[in-house]
Amino acid sequence: MSKSIFRKKSVSKILSDVASGFSDSEHPGSTSQLQKALNVKDLTLMGIAAVVGAGIFSTIGEASFNGGPGVTLLFVLTAITCGFSAMCYAEFASRIPVAGSAYTYAYASFGELIAWIIGWDLLMEYAIGNIAVAISWSEYFVNLLEGFKIHLPAWVTLDYFSAFTAHEKIQELTASGHTADITDRMRLAAEAWATAPGSGSFKFIANIPALLIVIIITYLVYVGIRETKKATNAMVYLKIGVVLAVILIGFFYITPANWHPFLPNGFGGVMKGVSGVFFAYIGFDAISTTAEECQNPQRDLPKGMIYSLIICTVLYILIALVLTGMVNYKDLQVGDPLAYVFAKVGLNNISYVISVSAVVATASVLLIFQLGQPRIWMSMSRDGLLPKAFSRIHPKFHTPSFATVVTGFVVAIPALFLNLTEVTNLTSIGTLFAFVLVCGGVLLLPREEAVRGRFRLPYINSQFIVPILFIAGIVIFWGKVMNLISGENVHERFPYFLFIILSATLTVLSFVKKLSLIPVLGLLSCFYLMAELEYQSWIRFLAWLIIGLVIYFTYGYKNSVLGKQTS
Repeated sequence: MSKSIFRKKSVSKILSDVASGFSDSEHPGSTSQLQKALNVKDLTLMGIAAVVGAGIFSTIGEASFNGGPGVTLLFVLTAITCGFSAMCYAEFASRIPVAGSAYTYAYASFGELIAWIIGWDLLMEYAIGNIAVAISWSEYFVNLLEGFKIHLPAWVTLDYFSAFTAHEKIQELTASGHTADITDRMRLAAEAWATAPGSGSFKFIANIPALLIVIIITYLVYVGIRETKKATNAMVYLKIGVVLAVILIGFFYITPANWHPFLPNGFGGVMKGVSGVFFAYIGFDAISTTAEECQNPQRDLPKGMIYSLIICTVLYILIALVLTGMVNYKDLQVGDPLAYVFAKVGLNNISYVISVSAVVATASVLLIFQLGQPRIWMSMSRDGLLPKAFSRIHPKFHTPSFATVVTGFVVAIPALFLNLTEVTNLTSIGTLFAFVLVCGGVLLLPREEAVRGRFRLPYINSQFIVPILFIAGIVIFWGKVMNLISGENVHERFPYFLFIILSATLTVLSFVKKLSLIPVLGLLSCFYLMAELEYQSWIRFLAWLIIGLVIYFTYGYKNSVLGKQTS
């Protein structure tokens, strides 16, 4: 079994399967070809659509609250990390221009078991990411309605857990006489608890707007890639215009004193925002899932990824500087930071405009995420690891119809009951894990000669650079390394120990095998950001992977198409 679970699907086999159209014996009258409708401009706009959304309109507030003005350093660090990963994605996309993203890439480089693990991880990443975006969209939509004097009952605008927690917290603060610590957000959540139908602890509290937007977006994705492309492009132009306007107008309301201290909570405070910041960058993976719908994927996919990364990073850094310059970072722990800061300086009309654009912006992110996940289901189904129905292509719309509908249910129902903090942490660890495997997979690919019109990852010898960086890191962070093995709750630092072991291993391999520098740095930087996430996120992530392994060995291993061909 040990050999068979790591069986690899060769690049030539993957490409020949796509060329033959993945014949569907169960539905002989159906087509299994996706529609080629995307060019480099469309891919760049899709990348921007997926990245500039809930992150810039919502989670950037929490990140700024924790890191202060220094959160801009986190965006730079994240951009560098994503840059390494994007180049590795681009290398795979130029060699394997098919749907499936990191799952397909892992199948070609690591083998079936690792491919299943990353595919299962991507299903969680996309589903949880979609849920987070739906929740963020709901917050802005409710704020927008408030601007038009339309007031929805509080118990249909947020989740049960947030309402219950706020109710308990307010009671605790009131009893202790600390009523000044009660925030407007707490009051709103407590109002939902007090006014919700039900009795005792049994109350109906659910995020209905989040449910409705998922239904609408799922329908749009279901009816075709051309319709999705048109809607995405229109929404992206609008939100880029609004973001640029926010930067330009906000510049005149900056108070430089708000940028001091630059790192009020130290570098540790900056790194607390990892989950909120990296949550946005799932967009690069989403672009690669559309490979079979690109007119020239080997040329256009790499360009789309890199262009969108550069544009989005510049926008994020400028927005972070404007936000922390307009108000004190302590005031930014809100769900709608862009609208909040303009309301804070008295520009209420602009605040309403931002709420409108945020509704559009987060809807476009949800659109791209909902586009990506069904194509992961489809790729895994083609390989026999999931039931055949998931790879069914609609005869009229040329979309993975069944997988799209299932994705809608998987996202819509949890969006009713979950809150934003929990889901962004899980999305970030899933995204980073995908990036780690893609960077690692590139190291296993055989080197190829450059081909005109195709992206090639530049080779830089890491033989001496990585060992020097490793030694320098140990010297600079020796105090932190020693703190890992002292004090209480040492087990919660397990991710850091894994990072140190991985770093030492790659240092040796770099020296001996002269590995390519860019994927090595990408792998290490992504794993470091994983280590910075909360320990509870690791536990939940590992639990999800264990569930996935159970499903693989009870269904996927037995039904694998590659397994049947090699048996």
